[in-house]
Amino acid sequence: MKKLVTLLVASSLAVVFSIQPVFANIPPAAMTDERGVPTLAPMLEEVTPAVVNISVAGKRVTRQRLPDAFRFFFGPNTPQEQVREQPFQGLGSGVIIDAENGYVVTNNHVINDATEITVTLKDGRQFSAQVLGRDAESDIALLQLENPRNLSEIPIGDSDALRVGDFVVAIGNPFGLGQTVTSGIVSALGRGGFGMERLENFIQTDAAINSGNSGGALVDLHGNLIGINTAIIGASGGNIGIGFAIPSNMMKNLVDQIVEHGEIRRGVLGVRGGNLTQELAEALGIDRARGAWVSEVITDGAAYKAGVQAGDVIIAVDGSPVQSFTELRAKVATVGAGREVRLTLLRDGREQTVRVTLDSQEQQQVRADNVHPALEGTELSNDERGGIRVSEVASGSPAARLGLREGDVIIAVNRQRVESVQDLQRSVEGARGVVALHIRRGNSTLYVVLPN
Repeated sequence: MKKLVTLLVASSLAVVFSIQPVFANIPPAAMTDERGVPTLAPMLEEVTPAVVNISVAGKRVTRQRLPDAFRFFFGPNTPQEQVREQPFQGLGSGVIIDAENGYVVTNNHVINDATEITVTLKDGRQFSAQVLGRDAESDIALLQLENPRNLSEIPIGDSDALRVGDFVVAIGNPFGLGQTVTSGIVSALGRGGFGMERLENFIQTDAAINSGNSGGALVDLHGNLIGINTAIIGASGGNIGIGFAIPSNMMKNLVDQIVEHGEIRRGVLGVRGGNLTQELAEALGIDRARGAWVSEVITDGAAYKAGVQAGDVIIAVDGSPVQSFTELRAKVATVGAGREVRLTLLRDGREQTVRVTLDSQEQQQVRADNVHPALEGTELSNDERGGIRVSEVASGSPAARLGLREGDVIIAVNRQRVESVQDLQRSVEGARGVVALHIRRGNSTLYVVLPN
């Protein structure tokens, strides 16, 4: 499925619906025009000025490893890889969520590597923008317009209140055509496991999404923002009626952290596990087949201190249902370190509630060069799925030259599995001779050898 998933660096929306049911929940004043014809125009007239077009420009560094035969021909001092800077341009969408401060939310992949960001409003006005903060793992970025004035904003709705079947309207900039409005329904909630982002908890919609709509608004029929459009599934990158949006509650948690701290302070629960399946539920004597099953609780972690136990099944976070371990990870990681969450769990067939104060991901990080000099230029942190996650590989650093990439997960050293940064450090220090790191990258694995 991963090959069919498209991130929308330029995307749109469209769907056909039965007119009578669509307007069932709209206030009477917005249901019809002066001729009694059903219409969404009054709501859209309020909302669409807050949805913007985003154009970006910049340069991306590309690396191409040279064949050994080429190096042999030109001599042993020939660089192992060729590095180039290639200019790029891109289009996307965004949503104004704070008119006074000029805050615009979009997708991280829309503005990634951009050095110039221009935001165009519905009325044609243009503003330069700067990035206040971003989160690659959830694909959210917060921009601020320079000298904002006379802006509109969209009120943020409660995405946890959504139900499958609710009608939604999507607004964006498909293919650079300009602002486009389309509609559909909520097809599913809590979607994840596609490998698009590390933190996936998508709203699925049948609204037709196409390239250019990334970062655009998904709103309910009252004009409240309930999602940020992000990706589609399609064999050719076109719409087949399966689109995804980041829930507004998840987005708001991240934006609040950026505004308050200037960065994302990832919350960590301190458990490992997987999805509750029918077979596992029967083995545990649980009368349900949805939830996040806890296989291990990290000693002295947040969940451990709150009394969570291996074998528990977490079924809700702060009253919002949890369908899978992927959804649990996304919800917890975007809440923010130091925040308290209320977990509803099943233990021995009985429902219980525990309160957990989340740890900070930074508490589990170390400088990579403390593990080995060749790893300088990145951060290492424990991954909740097991292994050690590599983050933010600095361009031109020893780690980059070694071939490490942001998002890689180190799962073993010399074929001995490692579960934590402490395991990695001990294994590297105790290794004799060659040190080979076994790395998981997306759906594939590879080995990287550390120099002596």
